[in-house]
Amino acid sequence: MANTALIQVRIEEEVKRKADALFADLGFDTPTAIRIFLNQSIRREGMPFEVAKPQPNAETLATMLINMERHPRSYSSFREIVDEIDAEIAAEEDNVSH
Repeated sequence: MANTALIQVRIEEEVKRKADALFADLGFDTPTAIRIFLNQSIRREGMPFEVAKPQPNAETLATMLINMERHPRSYSSFREIVDEIDAEIAAEEDNVSH
């Protein structure tokens, strides 16, 4: 047997259950899927899939544009815009619930 090492990872039970079911449907177990992931990462010298910051969907972008038209100002970051929109949505939801 080849020299092996143990990797232990804590993960949410639901994630594990869903991953186990998915990989079983593909014909292998989760440890095999993890080995495939690690080997592909080594072969590609990086992640075997794209890793990117989340992009806003069309509805979020439209809301951002409307907000910028209503309150023209400059923002120091995308996060600042999203935080302002989230605050407006929360305030609106608060008004609806009262």
